[in-house]
Amino acid sequence: MDLLRSLPIGLYLEEPVTWLHRLDARVKLAWLMSFLLAPLLAHALWRLVLVGLLIVITLSARIPLRVWKRQMGWLLVFCSLLFVVSCIMPDGIVAEHQPRLPTDEISFALPEPTEETTSPALPQPTSYRYVLVQQGPLRITRYSVDLGIRISTLLFTLVYSTNLYLLTTASEEIATAIENVMEPLRRFGLPITEIALTLTLSLRFFPLVLEEIQNLVRSVRTRAINWKKLGFRRATQVWLMIAERLLENLLLRAEQIASAMTVRGFTTPNTHHVKWYQLRIRWADGLALVGLTVFWTARLIWGTQA
Repeated sequence: MDLLRSLPIGLYLEEPVTWLHRLDARVKLAWLMSFLLAPLLAHALWRLVLVGLLIVITLSARIPLRVWKRQMGWLLVFCSLLFVVSCIMPDGIVAEHQPRLPTDEISFALPEPTEETTSPALPQPTSYRYVLVQQGPLRITRYSVDLGIRISTLLFTLVYSTNLYLLTTASEEIATAIENVMEPLRRFGLPITEIALTLTLSLRFFPLVLEEIQNLVRSVRTRAINWKKLGFRRATQVWLMIAERLLENLLLRAEQIASAMTVRGFTTPNTHHVKWYQLRIRWADGLALVGLTVFWTARLIWGTQA
């Protein structure tokens, strides 16, 4: 069991270096925020376009199959199942039908219709149908399909766009880009450097958490514990001991990181500022910004929900 390989979420892919790696972190951050904001107030077709665009970007970057199949593959399966479940579930619209005339209205005895008096059924003026499929208890409506597309595409876009950004951008680049973007907020007294430092340490700490969990799971498996003989109470006690040990190990790792920074003379960011990464705009970044302009132009013209 290798959590660092089986769960490559939020980890940085060092090799191979793709064209996504070479883009400036600020440009990729702008594209990430665009993918997060573009689904808002957008129709279903535009949301599907965002999913297709993310898939095209992944394939064009030539990210290894072993990496993205565990991320995009399982995420696509989960979102597809979510779409199917949302389609077959009730749409939540309860329409109460009432008679046109009151129940105590005086009724007149009308003659039974004959072949001469019966009018033929008039055709529908349009091809619109609210209920798309009606087979016994299975009922799929337009609203349920639209709701399924919204939920599944929104989940895929939010999760995979963020994961793709973390996969192709080092934590030092992310911290530097966020610090550079938030630089104007320094006038209001916000600790921009401290925020960037905290973000960098948290991104570096995530693989350590996976490593500690992996080591504890391996230590439990090597002891060949018979969980059936333990029972629910004793098994719960064992898992609580494992969780306590995990917390102690993580706090110990955090203390070691703090001690290492103190030994190196890091007291405050103002006196010991670290240049994480040198940001530079290249011609490829200019093309990406032009593409971003085209993206938002298309979003405002064709993607807005009517």
